Amino acid sequence: MLLIPCPNCGEREESEFIYGGRSIKYPALDKSMASETWHRVLHLGDKLSENSQEFWYHRFGCECWFEVTRNVMTHEIKTPSLANTPVSGDER
Repeated sequence: MLLIPCPNCGEREESEFIYGGRSIKYPALDKSMASETWHRVLHLGDKLSENSQEFWYHRFGCECWFEVTRNVMTHEIKTPSLANTPVSGDER
């Protein structure tokens, strides 16, 4: 089980949280961009990076959204910080 460090509550089991997705920087969409490039960005993601910026919601705790940097190879989580804006979606 993945242990996630909540900025308010400390380290807790993954089952207390809801995954809110990754923070992705999208390229500007214009007429010169090939549809294959846009497809890679949207559907395949950045497979070269070991670190992923992710949002998590502490559903069974302090009920806050926060962002972490997680190494996708080792699952080591660094730098938890409260999210400035909530991620849209149903968190309950």
